[in-house]
Amino acid sequence: MANKADHISQFFCNRLLVLFCLLVCTVGATAQQKPAQDTTRADSAALVQYEMAQSYSQGKVDSMVRVRLEAELKASAANTEKSRELEAELQRIRTADSLRHRQQQEKLDQLRRAGIRHPVVPFGDTLFYVHLRLGSTSPELRAANITERIRKVYEDNFFAPDSLVVVSNEWGHEVDYKNGETILTISQLDALWYNKETEVLAGEYRDRIRQAVLAEKKDNSLVNWLKRIGLVLLILLGAFLLVYGINKGFNRLQALLQRRKAPFFKHGVYKGIHLLTPEYQMMVASKLLQLLRYAAIILALYLCLPLLFYVFPDTQDITNTLLGWIISPAKGLLRSLLHFLPNLFTIIVIFVFTRYLVGALKLLFDQVDQGQVKLPGFHHDFARPTFNIIRFVLYAFMLVVIFPYLPGSSSPAFQGVSVFLGLLISLGSTSAINNIIAGLVITYMRPFKIGDRIKIGDTVGDVVEKTMLVIKVRTVKNEEITVPNSTVLSSNTVNYSAMANDQGLIIYTTVTIGYDVPWRLMHQALIRAAEKTEAILKDPAPFVLQTSLDDFYVSYQLNAYTRAAREQPAVYSALHQNIQDSCNEAGIEIMSPHYQNLRDGNRSTIPADYLPKQYEAPPFYVRQSEQRKADPGGTVDPDTKI
Repeated sequence: MANKADHISQFFCNRLLVLFCLLVCTVGATAQQKPAQDTTRADSAALVQYEMAQSYSQGKVDSMVRVRLEAELKASAANTEKSRELEAELQRIRTADSLRHRQQQEKLDQLRRAGIRHPVVPFGDTLFYVHLRLGSTSPELRAANITERIRKVYEDNFFAPDSLVVVSNEWGHEVDYKNGETILTISQLDALWYNKETEVLAGEYRDRIRQAVLAEKKDNSLVNWLKRIGLVLLILLGAFLLVYGINKGFNRLQALLQRRKAPFFKHGVYKGIHLLTPEYQMMVASKLLQLLRYAAIILALYLCLPLLFYVFPDTQDITNTLLGWIISPAKGLLRSLLHFLPNLFTIIVIFVFTRYLVGALKLLFDQVDQGQVKLPGFHHDFARPTFNIIRFVLYAFMLVVIFPYLPGSSSPAFQGVSVFLGLLISLGSTSAINNIIAGLVITYMRPFKIGDRIKIGDTVGDVVEKTMLVIKVRTVKNEEITVPNSTVLSSNTVNYSAMANDQGLIIYTTVTIGYDVPWRLMHQALIRAAEKTEAILKDPAPFVLQTSLDDFYVSYQLNAYTRAAREQPAVYSALHQNIQDSCNEAGIEIMSPHYQNLRDGNRSTIPADYLPKQYEAPPFYVRQSEQRKADPGGTVDPDTKI
């Protein structure tokens, strides 16, 4: 009755275990695919076992013959000749048996090297292995049959340990249960595999089967199932308390950060640039804490699952699987890290050497940039871009040298990704490469520098920034225009500031005046206007060019030197104002006349100084002419006009 109650309790607990596993959302049983064995090796092992079986059968025949000969030898003790024949035959059989035994040992060694064995696993743990066939039964089928018979013994509710006995048979010895039900058979070859007698090996296997059945029945008793359920409840309570403690700890840490926000979170400033505000830092820290909280809870629950599965014998394999999913990657990672340490030290040495070399070059080029070190034919403004180029080349060379030492660099996937990225960069950066090359050419051409007033195409402004790809120009209207370096290189560039600080920039403007105004008077008025302008240099002195003699007027171009290249609009405005004032003071009307003249006595537009004497000139031109005669180098007084 007790065994029947145990059987009922086992049935109930098995159903309860299934429901519990569904409740905790456990991982289903993972089917482990049996590794495929080499077909050639299996066929060779089968052939060796067949030869051993044949040799074993021949040995049994020789053994029966030897028994008969020994009996005949005792019966014919008086017949000396027949005794010698029987002795010779017995010696031949003994020699063949010894040779056969040695051959069997060699074939067994060959099978051991093949490593083919089949476990007998009735309850989760391997009891023993089957290596050899028995008659026409393969080792794999023998192991499966033995496992199934042991399970039937376990299912007997009236199991008696003494019912397992060792009995002799034609093959050797066998283990029987109760009414002669054979559990397994141990042949001479099986015993020879372990260098034991068949009876001894059969007794060991019987004891293992007995202990396994008793242990399994004990594990599945009602008391043990109640203990397991209690352990499960205890583990669930511990998991709940652990999750509660994790949440409590992270909540306190979050509250601490809120209270101590000022000391922990400050303005992130790098070279005057505010990178992260305290509020943003607090938000990022809260998100990270939240992620850590979830990770800790998931890890705690995951570690509780192996404990739950280990409680029940039927699910202990799942425990090993779950732990293997963590331990195996951790071991692999640690092993890979240990193997990577020599390469890591090599990478560190290469990186440190490159950094120090770049630092030494930076110190040299800084001295060149500041003018403390002078290199023949090397302008100081070449220092910064040259250093940037050399630094880029050194770091690129460093990456090329480091690449073979990186983990996975030789894998096809890594190489494929590298080729793909290189293809994308080469196809998508054509214009960028053109601008970079143009930027290098412009740097060493030195057409302008930061702060120069330049003109590129229709764009006029001051250079505010130069990069490897573009330059930025700020116009007089405070507009910032970005010009690609390739555009700068392919177009004409006018630099107004290049000569302004040395010889001075010539600014010019053109005024058209009628032929009735003497050109000397006009020159004096324009030069006087230039001298009144503050930004105009006195030395070199301004000068006037008559650029054309048109149909109705003369074009006077005033040229003046200035160093205020960046204030050209203001200088031009002041110059034009002074030209107006000077012309007004000299009685010159700034206009471009168009004539319809009749030669019937009208006055000519030729100044009075150049007119014939019979021509009556107006009083205004007569008085000016008299002043020039009296003082050829003097200035005509504008007050002489009527």
